[in-house]
Parts: sequence; structure tokens; C-alpha cells
Amino acid sequence: MAWNNQTVASTQSAVDAGLRAYMNRVYALMSLGIAFTAVVTYVVATSPMLMPVAAGPLKWVFFAGVLGMGFIAPNIIMTKSRTAAGVAFWVYCALWGLMMAPMIAYFLQSTQGAMDIARAFFITSIMFASASMYGYVTKRDLSAMGRFLFMAGIGLLVALIVNIFIGSSMLSLGISALVVLFSAGVTAYETQMIRNMYYQLPSGGAVSRFAILGAFMLYGSFVTMFIHVLNMLAILRGSE
Repeated sequence: MAWNNQTVASTQSAVDAGLRAYMNRVYALMSLGIAFTAVVTYVVATSPMLMPVAAGPLKWVFFAGVLGMGFIAPNIIMTKSRTAAGVAFWVYCALWGLMMAPMIAYFLQSTQGAMDIARAFFITSIMFASASMYGYVTKRDLSAMGRFLFMAGIGLLVALIVNIFIGSSMLSLGISALVVLFSAGVTAYETQMIRNMYYQLPSGGAVSRFAILGAFMLYGSFVTMFIHVLNMLAILRGSE
């Protein structure tokens, strides 16, 4: 009996260590994706040659590209080669950088704006870490949130598109507040999903593939949260 207990404990310890390594891999890749996006955004936002291109009609192409990759990249990651999976992830990160460049360029025009970027990143990091930690440690099954989050996401996307034509700052503030809360919920939901996937994975290549998928999912939630925290800070500062 003692031998069996030791075997079970040893097996559980190995599983826990593997899970930690897997999640660390997810977070590390996500962090690299954010850093890559930051570089792309800064280079484009500060380039007199590239900025007019990013701020012109091509901005809609980048927007469509982000939406499109959001749908097709998971399929590429899970069904194509690991090289293709990696390329899909980095292309997604680059498209976000290109799409955000005009917004970041606006904030970089002033010291206060640059401080807003730093504040938004700090706030986003704290909120994201808290939501992800909750999703990782909670015993509550969050899978039921999936359908609600999907419908809420569609509603918020429609509201964002409508406000592009309305141009209401107060509506933008309200939408951004809801998107931030939505992104926190998505982060918790996705983290639990990513954690649970580990227990169903074979060893080897599939682990790498799912780590890329997990990084892809969490990356999108972080960047979305950051953009709307930054938007909220800008609107609130403008109303002072």
C-alpha cells in the first residue's frame, strides 16, 4: 500500500511539473508575441515612411487580417506543420502591431500620451495576471461561460463598428469598459481551457502545438484588453 501511495504521489508530481512547464511555455511565447508586436508598432509608429501607409486605407486590411487570422490561425496551428503554426502566430502578432501603430503614434506625440501607454500596459498586466491566475487555480468549471462570451463578443464587435460611424466618446468609453471586463472573463476561461487541454495531450509535438495555440489565445485577450484600457485612459484624461 505504501509503495502504491508513493507511486501515485510520484506520478502526480511528474504531471504537475509537466503542467507547470507547459504553462510556462505558453506564457513565455505569449510574452514574446507581445514584445514582437511592441517592436512592430513602435517601428511603424515612428517611421515617417511607414506611418502614412499604416494610417491610410490599408488600416482596414490590417483590421480584416486580424479578424481573419483570429478565425483561421487556430486551424493552421492544429492541422498544419509546426513551422506553419509558428508562422501563423507571428503573422497574427505582426498584424496587431500594424493595426495599433496609428493609435500608438497619436499617444507618442506627447509625454502625457507616452505615460498613458505605460499606465495602460501596467493596468493590463495586473488585470490579465489576476484573471489568468483565477482561471488556472479555480475549481469552478468555466466551460459554461463559452457560449455567453461568444455572443457577448459578437455584440461588442457590432457596437465597436457602429461607433466608428457615430464617433461618440462616451459610447466609446462604455464599450471599452465592457470590452475590458469581457477580456478578463475570456482570459480566465481560456486559461482554464489551456490547462485542461494538457491532461489530454500526448507527449511530443502535440505539446508544442497546443502551447502555440494557448499563447495565441491569451495573446489576443491581452492585446484587446490593453487597447481598450488605453482608450479609456485617453477619454478620461480628455474629459478632465
